[in-house]
Order: sequence, then structure tokens, then C-alpha cells
Amino acid sequence: MAECDVCGERVSMPYQCRHCGGTFCAEHRLPEAHDCPGLKQWEQSGPVFDSGFDTTVGNTKTEKGLAAKLGIDTGPGGPLAYFRGNMTYVFLGLMWVTFLLQTVVLAVVPGLHDSLFVFSPENPFYVWTWVTSIFAHGGVLHIVFNSIVIYFFGRLVEQYLGWQKFAALFIVSGILAGGGQVLSNMLIDVPIGVVGASGAALALLGVLTVLNPNLTVYLYFVLPLPIWVLSGGTVAISLFLIVGGDPGAGGIAHMAHLVGILVGLAYGKHISGSVRIPSQMQFGGGGPGGGMPPGPGGPGGPGRRRF
Repeated sequence: MAECDVCGERVSMPYQCRHCGGTFCAEHRLPEAHDCPGLKQWEQSGPVFDSGFDTTVGNTKTEKGLAAKLGIDTGPGGPLAYFRGNMTYVFLGLMWVTFLLQTVVLAVVPGLHDSLFVFSPENPFYVWTWVTSIFAHGGVLHIVFNSIVIYFFGRLVEQYLGWQKFAALFIVSGILAGGGQVLSNMLIDVPIGVVGASGAALALLGVLTVLNPNLTVYLYFVLPLPIWVLSGGTVAISLFLIVGGDPGAGGIAHMAHLVGILVGLAYGKHISGSVRIPSQMQFGGGGPGGGMPPGPGGPGGPGRRRF
């Protein structure tokens, strides 16, 4: 049973709005019946309620995109249908596929690994590494903890932004975070590269912090605390170590963490007022972060470690 967010009626089969995330009874399920903020984004994000069977329901702007011009069906039943609303899972899958590829390359041609996957001060203009380094990781614990953060926070953020804006935020924040760490390493003459999705994960944390600073998260699925405490702690520790002259203390990319969360906070401010999120959620993360508090970033965020 769930309560309707408008009238409070308890219903056994509630409706959930794709744009605002609210839960409603049959009477208030339509966007106009619950004053859905997603109505403002309807033309950009597609239908609020889409069964996936009616091929006449879709995003008219999408049909004018590059994929449509190339003859690729971008509708609900087309080959790209899975990507609509599922980019969180797509990125998680890419992370694990990339991790597997790293393992293969290290076993077969170890000298090629850094050129393919590490965004480094030695080769900052290997532009492909700006993206591949986001999905590459420095170990099993590193990718596991980043996956936990992205799984829980990514679904919420994607629901409110839409899959296209979510994908752009993830990639752009990941590149900026990695670039920030590489630049800081170059300035202090530390020739160590960066890998990992923590910059992008912390951008998601920043967005949610602005949208609902009192959102309750459960560290290790046990310890409740407001999300602003988690974000504030991350910023404080990163700043302390960066100002102290060691942005890579403990093998953790603290500059990447700081840049990622600042990007998220800025974007969250940009979209604030147009979305609504639930009052609490469960979140498991943390671990041996080498000075990083339990939470996003796990053991080293976009880690400085080499293989």
C-alpha cells in the first residue's frame, strides 16, 4: 500500500510519475492533476506516462536528431529504446565492461594500458582517455563502491533530468573532475594519472544536495544522516588536503572529488525549483577510502593509483 501524494488515499496499485517521482492514486495520476513540475519539461523529456507500446507517443524533438536522420528508429520500440531512461544502468555496464578490458589489456599488452585508460599529466592530450578514464578503475573495491553510489543516486537524478541531460552531466562532470586532478598534479609536478567515476558520482551527489539538502541517506544501509552532511564532509576534507598541498593524499583524487561535487552543486542550483525528490532513500557505500569519509568515492574516487 502507498499513499497518494495529493489526497493521502492509500492505494494498493499506485501510479508513479516519471518526471517528478511522486506516487499518486488513479484520480491524481495525470501530470495536470498533481501540478507536476515535469510539465515544464514535457517537450524536452518525452511523455510522462509511456507504456512503450504506442509508437505514436514519443519525443518529437528526438525524431529530428542525428540518429533519426541516419535512419535509426529512436521511438519506444526502436533499437535505442533501452537507453531512454536507463542511462544509469548503461553507464554501470560500461564501467564493468571497461574494467574487464583493463584486465585483458594488462594481461596481454600491459604497456598499452595507460595510453588507453589513464588520463595522465604525461599525455593530457590523449583525448580518448578523457572519457575512458571515467569508466576505468583501479581495483575491484574501487569499482564496487563507485557502482553503489551511481546505482542509488543515478536513478534519482536521471528521473528528474531525463536520460540525455543525465548522460551529458555524467560525462562532462567526469571529464572536468579528471582534468582538474591532472592539472593539479601537473602544477605540483606529480606525474600520476587518474581513473574512476567518482567525479561523476559526486556530481550526482551535488545535484541531489541542492534539490533536497535534508534528503536522508543510509551509510552502510544503517547510519542515517542528511545528504548535506555527506556533501559538506566531502568538500571539507578535499579542500583541507588540497590547500595542504597534497591533492592526491592517500592515493585519492581529492581535486577530482572537489571539482565533481562543485559541478553537481552548480547544476543542481540551475535546475532547482523544477523537480521534487522523496524524503529518504537507502544508500550503501564508503569503505577503505584512505582518508575519505564513508560514502561516495569509495577507495580513491577517480583514483590516482596506477596498475
